[in-house]
Amino acid sequence: MKAIYGLYPDPDSAQHAVDELRKGGVPDRSITVISSQPYEEYQFSHRYKQTWLFWIAAGGGVAGLAAGLTLAYITETSWPLVTGGMPIVAWWPNIIIMFELTMLGAILATVVSLFVTTGLPTKDSKVYDPEVSQGKILVAVEEPADDALVERTLKASGIEEVKRV
Repeated sequence: MKAIYGLYPDPDSAQHAVDELRKGGVPDRSITVISSQPYEEYQFSHRYKQTWLFWIAAGGGVAGLAAGLTLAYITETSWPLVTGGMPIVAWWPNIIIMFELTMLGAILATVVSLFVTTGLPTKDSKVYDPEVSQGKILVAVEEPADDALVERTLKASGIEEVKRV
């Protein structure tokens, strides 16, 4: 993978760099922005806003609820124990099992979908610089079509050094 990137001290300059790259014709899918903290008020942080994670977690919860209901019902009807005139399938105690398996299903679905959507674990080398953990914001262009244009644009947006991977 080939990439050109610059490190910016504040989100205003990083947003300016992203805007300039877009004006220069660089497609959004090629621009990568990495920061150590979220900057919700800046437009560059809203590129990955849409996600299916809520619906996947809800589906996992529904599957867990169905598994809990099935487990409790099958267990109670396979070994029917009449206790003090109570029904064989007692719903109030089953709520505990159904709740626990609902939460387990939602949590497992969330964790698995999080790993899948983020591409973890991976051996692919992604763009990163250790200065990001010290508060810098990395703006990179992966597989640039025109190296000179990207380098000029990044330098014009307020940094001294442009790095290559």
